[in-house]
Amino acid sequence: MIAGPTASGKTGLAIQLAQKMNAEIVSVDSRQCYRLLDIGTAKPTPEELKAVPHHNISVLNPDEEDTVADFKKRADAYTSDILSREKKVIYCGGSTLHLQSLIKPLDDIPPADFKNVKKLQNVADTDGVEVLFEQLKKVDPEYADKMDGLNRQRIIRALDVWQQTGKPFSSFHSDKPAKPPEDMLVFALNWPRPKLHQRISERTDRMFETGFLEEVKKILEMGYHPGLQSLKTVGYRQAIQFLNGEISEDQMVKDIKTATRRYAKRQITWLRRWPFVTWLDMEKLSNEDAVERIICEF
Repeated sequence: MIAGPTASGKTGLAIQLAQKMNAEIVSVDSRQCYRLLDIGTAKPTPEELKAVPHHNISVLNPDEEDTVADFKKRADAYTSDILSREKKVIYCGGSTLHLQSLIKPLDDIPPADFKNVKKLQNVADTDGVEVLFEQLKKVDPEYADKMDGLNRQRIIRALDVWQQTGKPFSSFHSDKPAKPPEDMLVFALNWPRPKLHQRISERTDRMFETGFLEEVKKILEMGYHPGLQSLKTVGYRQAIQFLNGEISEDQMVKDIKTATRRYAKRQITWLRRWPFVTWLDMEKLSNEDAVERIICEF
């Protein structure tokens, strides 16, 4: 597993590692699985996809619902297929809950109730997701406190479970510490904070240089609703605000960089909780050095 904050260089390192190890890559990213969301999710380039087989890239339409459990099913299938061809598996990404699902079994939570979900979605559409979040804080303050921002899908999921069972969503989450399988090594890429912030800023600038706004316009012109969970992603959300005339271009770029830095901080905080992670100091290591170290440990 190659983890780390956004813009830390996971994709490039994973590709070099895969080429050395006769491996294939499974993307552990909650947004790269969506078609059309290419530049804003920093998907591997066409050249990179040709260099090493990737899985869980562009497998869903932007309006399809996707959960951590859905991802886990796909990841298990990809893993079985790769291993059956006598190749190694590299999980690469920074979506923390998705990473955790590969390390720690998912809790036995009731499946979604379609009627409940539909009603909650209607409330979010008409009154705003903030109204649902206030309700969640009352019935499950523990889960609300842990949430990364106003994640519409997770808020609705938590309220659906509470409505079905009368129990807080957080009560279904086991306290058993995460521990990777014996055949898995977990690495994370580390950068000094100023350097990581610089990388985030430079990558954001490259997004716009390579046509990010045109990508967002195309998605909206195809009829996809701007309120879709997939488009609530950092970058897309601010670009839609700009296209709607709600913020200036300078403010859009500034907001994307700020939100991305905050997201990276949350990713690092999460990964620091795992004592089994081997951190790679990428300011001192080249990709080649990091690959050699990983192979030695493997």
